[in-house]
Amino acid sequence: MAHVDEMAEVRRLLGTPQTGGLLVVADHASNRVPADIDLGIDPALLNQHIAIDIGVAAIAERMVADASTIPTAAWLANVSRLVCDFNRPPDAPGMIPDVSDGHPIPGNRLDAAGRQARTARFFAPYHDGLAALLRQHRPALILSLHSFTPALATSDEARPWEVGVLYNQDETTAHVAIPWLEQRGLVVGDQQPYSGKLLNASMNRHAEGSGIPYVSIEIRQDLIGDASGQEAWAKTMTGLCSAVMAAMAP
Repeated sequence: MAHVDEMAEVRRLLGTPQTGGLLVVADHASNRVPADIDLGIDPALLNQHIAIDIGVAAIAERMVADASTIPTAAWLANVSRLVCDFNRPPDAPGMIPDVSDGHPIPGNRLDAAGRQARTARFFAPYHDGLAALLRQHRPALILSLHSFTPALATSDEARPWEVGVLYNQDETTAHVAIPWLEQRGLVVGDQQPYSGKLLNASMNRHAEGSGIPYVSIEIRQDLIGDASGQEAWAKTMTGLCSAVMAAMAP
């Protein structure tokens, strides 16, 4: 009988996780919407930032494929953030958003039973599975990988940063990551385009909650929308993680 990956609906696992290695976690890596869920939106929106962190899956794939510097695996969400936003507390309204950047999501106007079913189907197994992986193969570092749009539809404010470093209580890796990126001529946001003290749910739970070092990165989407940008940033992320891990070494 062929093996059935019961977790495939909520995540893709790339590479072989190793104790003491690097684990890339991308909570918004997919725009997939299961066939039995109707969000009630224009399908074109699924290719925009409200549905997916553009570019991050390709970066993670390249990092795993070229793991000669650091043993690297990746845990990638396999459902759109419009279906279930894994980087939110389970009771937050935005975990199943009914509006995103000004766009109504009518299919997410769920009653309590519908919300509970969506949580049980996606949110709980995603996080329970990640927690189990981290217990079995505790990495030396987690790279929490996201991307951000150059401007929100609901705001006139430009977002000039090429890359942002976010953190909450544990600032250790940020003090290494920010100057390392700046030294490469990048425009770096310290707690930009938003603060990790306000939105860091996944790393609060799996990294800070377990004492696992992590670096949380936001890359501007126009820089990683094509293969050349994704290849370049994959190398940058591997270099960054190598530097962080070396700085943490006893």
